[in-house]
Parts: sequence; C-alpha cells; structure tokens
Amino acid sequence: MRAIWKGAVSFGLVSISVKLYSATEEKDIRFHQVHRADGGRIKYQRVCALDGEQVSYDQIAKGYDVGGGEIVVLTDDDFKNLPLTSSRAIEVLEFVPNEQIDPILYDKAYFLEPDGAAGVKPYLLLREALENVDRVAVVKVALRQRETLATVRVHEGVLVLNTMLWPDEVREAAFDFLDDDVKLRPQEVKMAASLVDSMSGDFRPEEFTDSYREALQQVIDVKIGKKDTVVQPTTEEPIAPTIDLMAALRQSVERARAARGGAAEPAEKRTGNATVHPIKKAAKAEPEHAEPAPKKAAARKAQPAKAASAAAASAKGGSAQAEAKKSTAKKTAAKKAPAKKAKAA
Repeated sequence: MRAIWKGAVSFGLVSISVKLYSATEEKDIRFHQVHRADGGRIKYQRVCALDGEQVSYDQIAKGYDVGGGEIVVLTDDDFKNLPLTSSRAIEVLEFVPNEQIDPILYDKAYFLEPDGAAGVKPYLLLREALENVDRVAVVKVALRQRETLATVRVHEGVLVLNTMLWPDEVREAAFDFLDDDVKLRPQEVKMAASLVDSMSGDFRPEEFTDSYREALQQVIDVKIGKKDTVVQPTTEEPIAPTIDLMAALRQSVERARAARGGAAEPAEKRTGNATVHPIKKAAKAEPEHAEPAPKKAAARKAQPAKAASAAAASAKGGSAQAEAKKSTAKKTAAKKAPAKKAKAA
C-alpha cells in the first residue's frame, strides 16, 4: 500500500506521527468509452466555452458560480492559505461511546500507521486506551483540501480513521407515510418478530459475493475466448403483491425455517466434496405371528462370568425342581384317587 497522507494524531500534549492509507478498494469492472464500429477510444478535450481554445491542466482553476453569470475564480494558492488548524494534524476533540454515532454519518475508512520508531509507543498506548474504555475518538482532519469530522477506533489491532459527514449533510427523512395513522395488529407484529427470529444469524461478510460482477466477468471471459458459454443463473420467482399480510408472513417464516434447516448441517459431517448425513437405525419390524425369542439366545450373549454363575445357580436349583415335581405329582395322585373310586361305584 502507498501512503496518501502524512501527519500527526494529537490529543492533549501527546503527538503521534502517522501515515494514512486507504482501507478499502473498489472491485468494480471498469470500462472505457470506445467507438462501436472499430473499438477506438473516445477522447475528450478541455475547451474553453468563451474562446473555444483547448486548455491544459496547469491553466485550469476552480470557479464558484455566484449567479447572474458571475464566476469567482479560486487558485491553488487560495486553498493553501485557508486558516485551517488541522491541515497536517488529526486533532482529537473528545472520546465518546461507539453506539452514540449513527452509522449513516460514516463515509470512508483509512488505516493509520506509526511514522517512524518514535511514534510506535504512543500509537500503541492510544490503541490500548481505546480498547480498555471501549470508546472512539472524535477528531477533525483536513484531507484533499477539505476539513472533515472523523473518528479513530481500533480494528484488528490497527487504528482506523473513519471520515464522517457533517450533520447538515444528512437529509431529513420527511415522508408522508410517517404521518399516516396505520394500526398494526398484535398478531402481525408477533409474526413479523417470528420471521426476524427465524432469519437471525451471525454476520460473516466472506459468505456474500457480488453476483453481478461474477456474471459480468463470465461474459468478458467468453468474449476473449477463455470460456465457451455463460452459466445462466437461476431466476428467482417474481414477488407477488402482498394481499394477506398474515399469510405472507407465515409463509415467509416457514420458508426461512426450511432453508435454515437444510443449511444447518454441522461442519464435522462434511468430508471433501461429499456430505455425510447421519443415518438413523430403523427399528426391526416384528412378524405378526412371531414366537418369543428363546431365553437361551440371551444367555449366550451374556458375559462368561455371568454365564458361569447362571449355570451354577441352575445346577443347584435342578434337584430342588425335581423334588418339587415329585411332591406335586404325589399330591395330584392323591386328589385323583377319590374320583376314580366314585366312578367304580
């Protein structure tokens, strides 16, 4: 990265020399204006509207239209002599909680790096102080001949300068529907909250891609011969106008839950390109007239020690069962004897 600005962060009597780097970059595919017939580049000439002569860059200044055809011309020297105290300084005004700054005010982000070995220690001290108090520094800085409000905060161990819009640069949201008296039913509010809950998750920016840029790159690749065809994306169903709000909310909740259920597969079940799904053991269906399994099968699966003890127990009980059978047989014979005598009589 190349530094685009050098200056110092000053708060109290402490000054930190820093370099400024752009923290973001555009990834849009850029095009040139060309002649459709032969592909020749289109050029523009800087021509004065009064005398019709071409003007070079060193002869161009900035003009302010005061109305009535009158133009006030400002040169580079006029901008250099502006009475700015923050021309090469990032002046800390105060430290405020991060949640008090509306994100609509943020404009661009820049990385701050210590400029020289002498600035490393105070840089780290400011970083640790901001992390410990969980606040951001509100500062003023002049970038590209313009003074702007900004914040300094910590991002991944680096101080980041976020330029901000001035409060009068944010438009007022003056819409007519805000004055309408629209009644929301509790069921609708509850269903809307259920839809939000079913679609809730953690924000992971790496999961999102620019589909338009990818599709445009495919078209360009086909044009230059890298690819044979363009992969057509799946078209989404057109969204019909909402007639029954509750039915639309309920259907949206069901779709969101179904989508989350299909995508909520644990990572440990994935191997390579294949996805492993857990298989539930199906219960064995018993035959309609199946006989109960013999007890001997269960006894075979028992541990040897248990089998030995069971065998010993059965051996000891064998004689007792035999004696019991003899006793039962004698009693039965005794009961049947009178009946036989009665038949003989």
